[in-house]
Amino acid sequence: MSVMQRPRLSARAAAKEATHERIVGVAARAIRRSGYGGTGVADIMKEAGLTHGGFYAHFPSREAMLAEAARRACAESAASVAEVVASAPTGQALASVLGAYLSKEHLERVEVGCPLAALGSETSRQVPEVRRVATRHIKEMIDLIARQAPDWGQPAAHERAMVTIATMVGALMLSRAVDEPGLSDGLREAALKSLTPAGY
Repeated sequence: MSVMQRPRLSARAAAKEATHERIVGVAARAIRRSGYGGTGVADIMKEAGLTHGGFYAHFPSREAMLAEAARRACAESAASVAEVVASAPTGQALASVLGAYLSKEHLERVEVGCPLAALGSETSRQVPEVRRVATRHIKEMIDLIARQAPDWGQPAAHERAMVTIATMVGALMLSRAVDEPGLSDGLREAALKSLTPAGY
């Protein structure tokens, strides 16, 4: 009898896990598109094709969902940058990352882009779990950029990487904030020009 029940339980657990992953995926896009404050449980569940009542079978609170969504968004962003680095010609990894990050395509694809640029101004007001996720991602991105420097491992490489990340994220945030396309392009282009020869 117990042998008969196990496959059923496994299938149920697998279905629950798949549903959970679907909710997190929807939420990861939603927080980048609408911000933490604009992401409600009812909207997420509806977009995931589920009822509002099923939410608490997956998360103890809205904040727990937001933290997991932030983790997913950061993981997707890190994987995207790592892919750019891996496919870049030798010695061109940083230039490739900067070009992709400060591109028009990234500017326009908010819901699948960098969560730091999409959520930076809101993150300081979030629960500790969400801030911890953002902090880990920032440190990961700084390290990834620093690794592209010929003097990687030295304090100067780490400092340049911090400036690079701050400039990349800030330029993208401001480019999205303004309502003049020319200024938006100019902000990204100026950041790209400034960062590309920065000792790498």
